[in-house]
Amino acid sequence: MMPPRDPAQAIERTLREEWGRILSALTKSLGDLQLAEDCLQDAITRAMEVWPTKGLPDSPAAWLISTARRRAIDLFRRDARWAARVPELSYLADIANQPEDRRPEIIPDKRLEMIFTCCHPAIEQKTQVALTLRTLGGLSTDAIAAAFLDKPQAMAQRLTRAKRKIGAAGIPYEIPDRDKLQERLNAVLAVIYLIFNAGYSVPSQLDDEAIRLGRIMHHLMPEQAEVAGLLALMLLHDARQLARTGPDGAFIPLEDQNRNRWDRAKITEGDTLLQATLPRGQVGPYQLQAAISALHAQSPRWADTDWAQIAALYGLLYQIQPSAVVRVNQAIAVSYAQSVTAGLALLDQVADEPQLTGYQPYHAARADLCARAGDLTAAKASYETAIALTTEESNKQFLQSKLKLIS
Repeated sequence: MMPPRDPAQAIERTLREEWGRILSALTKSLGDLQLAEDCLQDAITRAMEVWPTKGLPDSPAAWLISTARRRAIDLFRRDARWAARVPELSYLADIANQPEDRRPEIIPDKRLEMIFTCCHPAIEQKTQVALTLRTLGGLSTDAIAAAFLDKPQAMAQRLTRAKRKIGAAGIPYEIPDRDKLQERLNAVLAVIYLIFNAGYSVPSQLDDEAIRLGRIMHHLMPEQAEVAGLLALMLLHDARQLARTGPDGAFIPLEDQNRNRWDRAKITEGDTLLQATLPRGQVGPYQLQAAISALHAQSPRWADTDWAQIAALYGLLYQIQPSAVVRVNQAIAVSYAQSVTAGLALLDQVADEPQLTGYQPYHAARADLCARAGDLTAAKASYETAIALTTEESNKQFLQSKLKLIS
């Protein structure tokens, strides 16, 4: 086999595509996440030494996992406590000594067990997100730290503590029992959506990672309607990414976006997922939000938007998930489907909710509705509050331009 022209690129591609499966399989067999990652890193170092001269093996991922397992055997033998792990050592040695073509499942897909472990309720949410990005996505500690605006050293310590906690608390690498599955699945989906929103609001690789995790979950749990709903929602939102900002980086609101720049392939994929999922009758919040996004995607122009149906879907979403945030979005839809007065009445219902005090979209929505109702004094006050709460510069400039128009 001829050596590849760029072995480093080949290694990077293999890790990008297989990191989660390899690490999950190693962790399941070794029973220790930190040990599995250390052995995999050693295998990667060995690949960088061997592959440039000998060329890529027939199965790069299988080569990496076999090398990592041999490394684990070496570590067990050197450890004074290795005698207590004779069963693991025998098992690993038996697999490692088989020819590759005689191993029917060299990389069993254990990613589902891994993601449920990362999102275990004993681990706090920020760490769940970071651990998921590291173990399933293969993102570097520096990249995860940058996404959280943390220092790399602090993020490394966070990840290390989490891995130790998993071991010390005996958190199992397994899919939860049926009676706990739905509750834990909701936590997993929430983590993936948090990752997506972090990348959605601030352009980064996180939104792509979230969609990739969504695809993994849908592949592993195709019977779960809300998994498909979340994937559809992310695809439909992400389809508008290129149209969301202008050449100068300025924010472009939905009504002014060039819809020819929307990614029709993602829209079609998201819509296809919805069409296959909604008829099951297992409707949940992610499916409803995806259906709302699909209605926007299907409208050739802003003026053609089916606001009545969108308002109705938000009403149903509020019944399932009665939160002030959902009410704010419903109010905007109602302001177009019925009247601005009706929209403001909905906003007034949640005006005293503590969680909305620092929620920028609420103040921006109230400003817009007040301006459309002709109450410019109230609109100016709400715009000023929204601007003060905005950290993203392009959004701040957009709101400032809206304020200037009514000043």
